Amino acid sequence: MSYDLAVWEGERPASDEAAGEKFLALYERYVETSELEPPTERIRAYAMALLDRYPDISADEENDSPWSTAPLLGEAVGPLMYFPMVWSRCVEISAWAADLAAEHGLVCWDPQASKLRP
Repeated sequence: MSYDLAVWEGERPASDEAAGEKFLALYERYVETSELEPPTERIRAYAMALLDRYPDISADEENDSPWSTAPLLGEAVGPLMYFPMVWSRCVEISAWAADLAAEHGLVCWDPQASKLRP
Protein backbone atom coordinates (compact mmCIF):
# COMPACT_ATOMS: atom_id res chain seq x y z
CA MET A 1 0.00 0.00 0.00
CA SER A 2 1.26 3.47 -0.83
CA TYR A 3 0.44 7.03 0.13
CA ASP A 4 0.22 9.53 -2.71
CA LEU A 5 0.72 13.27 -3.06
CA ALA A 6 -0.03 15.52 -5.99
CA VAL A 7 2.02 18.66 -6.56
CA TRP A 8 1.43 21.16 -9.35
CA GLU A 9 2.21 24.62 -10.65
CA GLY A 10 -0.39 27.33 -10.43
CA GLU A 11 -2.44 29.40 -8.06
CA ARG A 12 -3.39 27.78 -4.79
CA PRO A 13 -7.08 26.85 -5.03
CA ALA A 14 -9.44 28.66 -2.68
CA SER A 15 -10.74 25.46 -1.08
CA ASP A 16 -10.03 21.77 -0.68
CA GLU A 17 -12.95 21.01 -3.00
CA ALA A 18 -11.58 23.31 -5.71
CA ALA A 19 -8.16 21.69 -5.30
CA GLY A 20 -9.66 18.25 -5.79
CA GLU A 21 -11.36 19.38 -8.99
CA LYS A 22 -8.13 20.97 -10.24
CA PHE A 23 -6.18 17.81 -9.49
CA LEU A 24 -8.64 15.65 -11.40
CA ALA A 25 -8.49 17.98 -14.40
CA LEU A 26 -4.68 17.95 -14.37
CA TYR A 27 -4.58 14.18 -13.93
CA GLU A 28 -6.91 13.63 -16.88
CA ARG A 29 -4.96 16.03 -19.06
CA TYR A 30 -1.40 15.01 -18.20
CA VAL A 31 -1.47 11.46 -16.85
CA GLU A 32 -4.37 9.75 -18.60
CA THR A 33 -2.97 10.48 -22.03
CA SER A 34 -0.97 8.53 -24.55
CA GLU A 35 1.60 11.31 -25.04
CA LEU A 36 3.25 12.30 -21.80
CA GLU A 37 4.93 15.68 -21.67
CA PRO A 38 8.29 16.21 -20.01
CA PRO A 39 8.06 17.93 -16.65
CA THR A 40 8.23 21.70 -16.49
CA GLU A 41 11.38 23.22 -15.02
CA ARG A 42 9.73 23.94 -11.65
CA ILE A 43 8.30 20.44 -11.32
CA ARG A 44 11.61 18.93 -12.37
CA ALA A 45 13.43 21.07 -9.77
CA TYR A 46 10.97 19.87 -7.11
CA ALA A 47 11.48 16.23 -8.10
CA MET A 48 15.25 16.65 -8.00
CA ALA A 49 15.01 18.23 -4.52
CA LEU A 50 13.03 15.18 -3.35
CA LEU A 51 15.72 12.93 -4.81
CA ASP A 52 18.55 14.99 -3.31
CA ARG A 53 17.36 13.99 0.14
CA TYR A 54 16.05 10.50 -0.65
CA PRO A 55 17.37 8.71 -3.76
CA ASP A 56 15.26 6.41 -5.89
CA ILE A 57 14.52 2.94 -4.64
CA SER A 58 16.89 0.35 -5.98
CA ALA A 59 16.68 -3.41 -6.21
CA ASP A 60 20.48 -3.61 -6.26
CA GLU A 61 21.20 -2.09 -2.88
CA GLU A 62 19.62 -1.34 0.44
CA ASN A 63 18.62 2.26 1.02
CA ASP A 64 16.11 4.11 3.10
CA SER A 65 14.22 5.56 0.18
CA PRO A 66 10.58 6.32 1.04
CA TRP A 67 9.48 6.25 -2.60
CA SER A 68 7.47 3.29 -3.80
CA THR A 69 8.19 3.83 -7.49
CA ALA A 70 11.29 4.38 -9.57
CA PRO A 71 12.41 6.42 -11.21
CA LEU A 72 10.62 9.05 -9.16
CA LEU A 73 11.18 11.63 -11.90
CA GLY A 74 8.98 9.44 -14.10
CA GLU A 75 6.01 10.55 -11.98
CA ALA A 76 6.49 14.17 -13.11
CA VAL A 77 4.67 15.20 -16.26
CA GLY A 78 4.08 18.73 -17.50
CA PRO A 79 3.12 20.93 -14.53
CA LEU A 80 2.08 17.97 -12.35
CA MET A 81 3.82 15.41 -10.19
CA TYR A 82 1.70 12.64 -8.69
CA PHE A 83 3.88 10.30 -6.71
CA PRO A 84 3.64 7.45 -4.18
CA MET A 85 5.57 6.83 -1.01
CA VAL A 86 5.64 3.85 1.33
CA TRP A 87 2.79 3.84 3.82
CA SER A 88 5.02 3.14 6.80
CA ARG A 89 6.75 6.51 6.41
CA CYS A 90 3.91 8.62 5.04
CA VAL A 91 3.46 10.92 8.05
CA GLU A 92 7.08 12.05 8.10
CA ILE A 93 7.71 12.12 4.35
CA SER A 94 4.41 13.64 3.22
CA ALA A 95 4.80 16.53 5.69
CA TRP A 96 8.32 17.20 4.46
CA ALA A 97 7.33 16.87 0.77
CA ALA A 98 4.38 19.24 1.28
CA ASP A 99 6.61 21.84 2.96
CA LEU A 100 9.14 21.43 0.15
CA ALA A 101 6.40 22.02 -2.42
CA ALA A 102 5.47 25.27 -0.67
CA GLU A 103 9.14 26.33 -0.70
CA HIS A 104 9.12 25.77 -4.47
CA GLY A 105 5.93 27.83 -4.86
CA LEU A 106 3.88 24.76 -5.81
CA VAL A 107 0.46 23.52 -4.74
CA CYS A 108 0.31 20.27 -2.75
CA TRP A 109 -2.84 18.13 -2.64
CA ASP A 110 -3.32 15.10 -0.41
CA PRO A 111 -5.82 12.79 -2.15
CA GLN A 112 -6.15 10.49 0.88
CA ALA A 113 -7.40 13.34 3.06
CA SER A 114 -8.91 15.39 0.19
CA LYS A 115 -7.03 18.41 1.54
CA LEU A 116 -4.52 20.99 0.48
CA ARG A 117 -1.20 20.82 2.29
CA PRO A 118 0.53 22.28 4.20
